[in-house]
Amino acid sequence: MSLHVIVGSGPVGTATARLLAERGERVRVVTRRGGGPEHPAVERVAADAADADRLTALTEGADALYNCANPAYHRWPTDWPPLAGALLTAAERTGAVLATVGNLYGYGPVDGPMTEQTPLAATGTKGRVRNRMWTEALAAHRAGRARVTEVRGSDYLGAGGTSLPMLVLPRVLDGRRVFLPVDWDAPHTWTYIPDVARTLVEAAADARAWGRAWHVPSAPAAGMRELATRAAALVGAPAPKLTRMPYPVLWLGGLADPFARELRETAYQFDRPYLMDSTAATATLGIEATLLDRAIEETVTALRR
Repeated sequence: MSLHVIVGSGPVGTATARLLAERGERVRVVTRRGGGPEHPAVERVAADAADADRLTALTEGADALYNCANPAYHRWPTDWPPLAGALLTAAERTGAVLATVGNLYGYGPVDGPMTEQTPLAATGTKGRVRNRMWTEALAAHRAGRARVTEVRGSDYLGAGGTSLPMLVLPRVLDGRRVFLPVDWDAPHTWTYIPDVARTLVEAAADARAWGRAWHVPSAPAAGMRELATRAAALVGAPAPKLTRMPYPVLWLGGLADPFARELRETAYQFDRPYLMDSTAATATLGIEATLLDRAIEETVTALRR
């Protein structure tokens, strides 16, 4: 029975903690308020993970340190650097594998499916923040100071998700119109939260996974209209009423709403095909993507609950 330390108790942190606990491992979840799933094998600790000394003490003896944190969107440039620095320092001091949950922002707008070899060419603030985190971690790995890996997923489906489907599906299930700056029919890759946890745990444990990034195995792409239609059919809701918002409306909304302002940077992800190739993780780590219908069903069940 090994010790695993997880920073963050959001959807992925919670799913990772439960997965490890159910496998019989010891799990320590670190958050500012001491949150996390209730399980006999899960220890919940209230601490500031940006405090490198405190995080190092909490990570001593652990096989792996999982970065499942997610600062508020508009605070990424402020909150991520000290937090990522403390996580890397703790991994260097303790020898724990640092396994980070990433995303696709670092690639920026691309034509065609993204692979792990797609250049990290983002020019937006959030993409540059993520790229700097990965570059620093990879440099430590190559210098022999730490063992690191990163798993990257697309927009999440599943209980507790906070991506576009969580803005759309509650209104669809209630039969209300949705008005967003989205090409509703553009194919889009969706990533199931439990698949993120499975990939993260396998990447941390497999030496072949260290020193590089991996895409979370995800189901074949589907447009947001198809996703909404399938979700509505599950509960007998009317066909979705989806209207595309002109981009200037989003821009104006950002003048007063910090969240809307941050969405300007990533709006490109929903005005064209947004495709992620995850064949490498399936081939190397043996992880198969959960069927899209199963992911939609869990998402709908959680929303109705």
